[in-house]
Amino acid sequence: MQFMVTGHDGNDHDALTRRLSAREAHISLGDEMRDRGELLFAVAILDEDEKLVGSVCIVEFPSREKLDDWLKVEPYVTKKVWRHVDIQACKVGPSFAE
Repeated sequence: MQFMVTGHDGNDHDALTRRLSAREAHISLGDEMRDRGELLFAVAILDEDEKLVGSVCIVEFPSREKLDDWLKVEPYVTKKVWRHVDIQACKVGPSFAE
């Protein structure tokens, strides 16, 4: 199953600091997931001032339970960068699928 995961960063004073401190581990895990075919695409969400305020990840897992297993170790979750996460089932269109 494919899912769109939207992680919304906190808007407190330390939000950007938390994001930057977890970024290397987040990207490293994302690279591993990409290589396994689990992370299909990801982008940072910017506000009107181009400040980082969240992320969107298009992922593929055999089940929602496997997605939840990833979220238990995702650095942006464990380090409290993402304060709210929306998950929606989705399907990558044929123009972008392998």
